[in-house]
Amino acid sequence: MRLTQWTDYTLRVLMYCAATQGREQPVTITEVAEGYGISRSHLMKIVQELAAQGLLETTRGRGGGMRLMKAPAEINLGAVVRQTETDFHLVECFDPNVNQCRLSGNCRLKGVLGSAINAYLAVLDGVTLADLVDAPNPKMLAQPLIRRSMRDAKPVTGLPLKD
Repeated sequence: MRLTQWTDYTLRVLMYCAATQGREQPVTITEVAEGYGISRSHLMKIVQELAAQGLLETTRGRGGGMRLMKAPAEINLGAVVRQTETDFHLVECFDPNVNQCRLSGNCRLKGVLGSAINAYLAVLDGVTLADLVDAPNPKMLAQPLIRRSMRDAKPVTGLPLKD
């Protein structure tokens, strides 16, 4: 699975805001753009979308910028990826509108790939923004970030668990 550039930049904006959360002045789009080497105009669209989703508070004008509207521990990576990714159809048969595969009735690939996507998202469901930016606890370094089992994960709508 490969994330789109939109999702990558979305996660970077959220991580930057979380990492600078304690400071007095808000984060600016220019600051993030220069820090990551990303187009300012592209980031403006992403920030606008994050504000519409209730993840960022934005203020215009001198002294303006953006801040997280939720605590980093309340922002789940799986939820963010589901909101920003538009296509979880790894193969043609995942999309009934375009599926013309002659093997669909006898093929198990669809179920295997569906399970793989759901496992991928289950890992992301166990991670919050705080996990990505907080100073690591030495006791936690040996433990994975996954907090929930895969059976607790929410599957992607329309994808099979098994075929």
